[in-house]
Amino acid sequence: MDDRLTPNRDELEAWDREHFFHPSTHMAQHARGESPTRVVTGGSGVYIEDRDGKRSLDGFAGLYCVNVGYGQTKIAEAIAEQAHKLSYYHAYVGHGSEVAIKLSRMIIERAPKGMSRVYYGLSGSDANETNIKLIWYYNNILGRPEKKKIISRWRGYHGSGVMTGSLTGLELFHKAFDLPRAPILHTEAPYYFRRQDLSMSEEEFSQDCADKLEQMILAEGPDTVAAFIGEPLLGTGGIVPPPAGYWAKIQAVLEKYDVLLVADEVVTGFGRTGSMFGSDHFGIKPDLITIAKGLTSAYTPLSGVIVGEKVWKVLEQGSDQMGPIGHGWTYSAHPLCAAAGVANLELIDELGLVQNAAETGAYLNKSMREALLDHPMVGEVRGEGLLTAIEFVADKAERRFFDPALKVGPQVAAATLARGVIGRAMPQGDILGFAPPLVLSREEADVIVEATKGAVEEVAAKVL
Repeated sequence: MDDRLTPNRDELEAWDREHFFHPSTHMAQHARGESPTRVVTGGSGVYIEDRDGKRSLDGFAGLYCVNVGYGQTKIAEAIAEQAHKLSYYHAYVGHGSEVAIKLSRMIIERAPKGMSRVYYGLSGSDANETNIKLIWYYNNILGRPEKKKIISRWRGYHGSGVMTGSLTGLELFHKAFDLPRAPILHTEAPYYFRRQDLSMSEEEFSQDCADKLEQMILAEGPDTVAAFIGEPLLGTGGIVPPPAGYWAKIQAVLEKYDVLLVADEVVTGFGRTGSMFGSDHFGIKPDLITIAKGLTSAYTPLSGVIVGEKVWKVLEQGSDQMGPIGHGWTYSAHPLCAAAGVANLELIDELGLVQNAAETGAYLNKSMREALLDHPMVGEVRGEGLLTAIEFVADKAERRFFDPALKVGPQVAAATLARGVIGRAMPQGDILGFAPPLVLSREEADVIVEATKGAVEEVAAKVL
């Protein structure tokens, strides 16, 4: 290797600040050296290690995605074997690879009933871009050119492209980007803890969400509303499980007005809720499903749209009318990514990770509630499977939130990291989230809880 490309520690940090444009980063602070840079060099199980030798329990599995844990040689070997055999060929005009065909069959076997085909991309964002185009195509083929509006939810996360950033309902992803764009609309988030009327039961709040959705559809005109998109459980918007009765009530409205349902399972797919898919876990019957992260456990980038039979039949009709569909990505069904996906899904089965997510996840959430729910700074501890969130409040009795300028969530995340555990400060609120690898053990769950408890106590001493 060229000696100029073998930097010492100081050179590497300088190169990072001078040349690397990091996502979701305060660009000026990073460039000036006012915020830390961390170079991760290795990982094993639920732990990562950086160039300074610091070992941290990754309580967020990267970005919800390293489900099988770090250092799984089965996946690495599958990628290498495929690279030697066939590193790439496109999937256009009926071409494919053995691993992509096998992976497609494996996904449909695991998917909720009624799903038919898989279209591949590289990220959840591009998969949701595909969903938008398929929804519009579907209604054009059916002779409904006005039925194009898509309703998302505030606090939902569906990507950061132009249209997928519009679907996302978080202000960070809209600010200074001229988003959201039409024809995207947003309705009430199913966030029971932050309901305006505290007297509402969960069922009453769910009915209120469904009523607001129906009011929006009627106000816009049912003939103009094409689809509704939602995560089975809100992810980046706060790790918020749906309140009681929510999905049954929402689906009744969608069925009434012939509105397609897109389940964004980028976070919940492949075991995280303790079920293979969040749709099965929460009784959702989607027309389209978005998948990514857990599909390969992020060993390679791969996403997909699982197309339901109802939509697929119309897509076939469209090809008969218009010829080949004018949509494609160069790297769709990339053989290396598909090989990683096959090995990853095999590992999920072999290691019993769906069951472990259910059992260890229940233990983690129970332990976190026992450790923190009575703390004066903790308003709620919530979760499902291996997803957990702690929401912080300035006054528990009045449910009064902290001044955002105090950055209580980021302070707790930093204090947790100082104790050797990575949690995530969630946007638009003081919320600490955890989504650890599905290989997490009870002993490792205890490490997360202990570190979080200490961090909360440390920060509370400064802000309460």
